[in-house]
Amino acid sequence: MAHIGPLSVSKQGFGCMGFSHSYGQADDAESLRTLDKAIELGITFFDTADIYGRGHNETLLGKAIAGRRNKLVIATKFGNRLDRDTTPHGLDGSRAYVQQAIEASLKRLNIEVIDLYYLHRVDPKTPIEETVGALADLKKEGKIRAIGLSEVSAATLRRASKVHPIDALQSEYSLWTRDVESEILPTCQELNIAFIPFSPLGRGFLAGSLPTESGDRRHEHPRFQADAVAANKVRQRLIENIAARLDATAAQISLAWLLSKGTIPIPGTRHISHLEDNWAANNIRLDAATIAELEDGFPPGSTVGARYTAEALARVNA
Repeated sequence: MAHIGPLSVSKQGFGCMGFSHSYGQADDAESLRTLDKAIELGITFFDTADIYGRGHNETLLGKAIAGRRNKLVIATKFGNRLDRDTTPHGLDGSRAYVQQAIEASLKRLNIEVIDLYYLHRVDPKTPIEETVGALADLKKEGKIRAIGLSEVSAATLRRASKVHPIDALQSEYSLWTRDVESEILPTCQELNIAFIPFSPLGRGFLAGSLPTESGDRRHEHPRFQADAVAANKVRQRLIENIAARLDATAAQISLAWLLSKGTIPIPGTRHISHLEDNWAANNIRLDAATIAELEDGFPPGSTVGARYTAEALARVNA
């Protein structure tokens, strides 16, 4: 088990975004079967957001957890307005919107309390102190159990923590995205904040997945353009070679590396076979030499291409 503030969770969580958002068309029936299998395997920590499918993802997860809520830890996020055209940047961290967003998420999830509630992106026009103060009030009211932030800088994390202890920080982290290691991870360790890596498999790339469907948002990402893919595949082969040596898969090696860092990764997938493969990474212990080999092969900043478009990058590490 792992711990996020007052919450005990499985060593890996499950990222639900792909059921409604970013990676092309999904089938709800298949998604529900995958969620059922995740619970059966022992995953207790499920991550969603109100913006994923503009509410669809929360509603779908609510169906999956019906009747077994007490065994599970549910995290969701707010701050990206569903009516995005009404505010600059489409972001809203105001006290009034916090109250509006929590009620809508509770209704879609069909639960009475959200275990971990994240600010998805910092609203540049609302001080972080105001947003965290509103979240602290939700906690006092019993509507949430823990407070999280996503994709914020170390400086913002410190400011937020002065208002109320922050229980979790969710940001992108994997072998090909190691930016958080310089300041953000040390700050989390100092402040006793659990770190939750999203896209722990490099949006599938580290496990050998490339976008094929027309609706897959990875087509827009610089790292998934043809020249970047060709360059990054050279490093990806290192993971495959280590996986072959250890009788594992590339996904398992990538996740085992993150688990060795004391983080709680939240890989997502639509497919039960991939889910089972990811979960088996819990049984892999990488020795110091293998960890060093991986890190030498993926030094910070070496991945070709930005992880987001320029517009999206402007919304992170605020």
